Amino acid sequence: MKKFWPRFGRLGLAAVLGLTAFTLAHAQGGSFPVKPIRVVVGFPAGGPLDQHARLLTDKLQGVLGQPIIVDYKPGAGGAVGAQDVMKSPADGYTLMLANTGVMVINPALYPKLPYNTLKDFTPVARTAMQPLALLVNNKVPAKNLQEFMAYARANPGKINFGSAGNGGISHLVPEMFKNATNLDLVHIPYKGSAPAFTDLIGGQVQFMAESIPQAAAYHKQGKVRALAVTSRERNPALPDVPTAIESGIKGFEVVGFYGFLAPAGTPKEVVAKLSGAFQQVMSLPDVKSRMVEQGADPAFLGADEFAKFLAGEMPRWAAAVKASGTKMD
Repeated sequence: MKKFWPRFGRLGLAAVLGLTAFTLAHAQGGSFPVKPIRVVVGFPAGGPLDQHARLLTDKLQGVLGQPIIVDYKPGAGGAVGAQDVMKSPADGYTLMLANTGVMVINPALYPKLPYNTLKDFTPVARTAMQPLALLVNNKVPAKNLQEFMAYARANPGKINFGSAGNGGISHLVPEMFKNATNLDLVHIPYKGSAPAFTDLIGGQVQFMAESIPQAAAYHKQGKVRALAVTSRERNPALPDVPTAIESGIKGFEVVGFYGFLAPAGTPKEVVAKLSGAFQQVMSLPDVKSRMVEQGADPAFLGADEFAKFLAGEMPRWAAAVKASGTKMD
């Protein structure tokens, strides 16, 4: 018995460990989720990210069979929410819905940002892309982007562009446009897009880049003129407006994104199940149509593809921040 027991013990221990690993994997991937999931939004309720979160989570809880709670953690351009998620257990029960600003602009904008996009999070699913429209007020004598560029070159330093604030996407997209076209445009930051739009319509600023829903509404009302969209293809909300690429700016495709991330170290089986659930929800026709109405183009990427996408976007937006000269404390 003494000679037999050690061999039995080693085999028994191996069997127990194997069974435990199997049970853990099954519990994490197979039976997940077994309790409510929290989705953190780093901005106040009622905004575009909140609308996107509500649209998807309403359907997602039906697919996953558990309630999904949207938790608002506004502050510091989304950094407060990102920190909350970063410090949460890596078990799949805490997710973050983030956008371009939180994930790829903030790291270049804030020297002391408390999180690292590529190290502190596990990408789960990119869900949408958000193109912008390049706008001018009706006093600008330009009917298309080429005419505006000619007008700007004839008036260097005299064309102002408004934005919702320093370092935001509505600031950096015109900076990218400036760099791509070698135009001399002057940035005028505002505290939000509403006052910037007011001054665009009133003629205090001549140029602006803004998300499609607002841009399309004002364009259709005749209050501003949309010259181009920044996506690779034309947008359904502005079918008469060409892309910047169509307008002669080679390779100029600049769009924001929405995506869901989990804390770093979340098990692959759990990430795969969540990613598949998002893909299933995004295949629903009513979700696609609602998303377009909200100004976002459905653009699903799974976990691995989303990770590669983020890695590619980081240096691009960092270059735009550097060129703008903007730094935040």
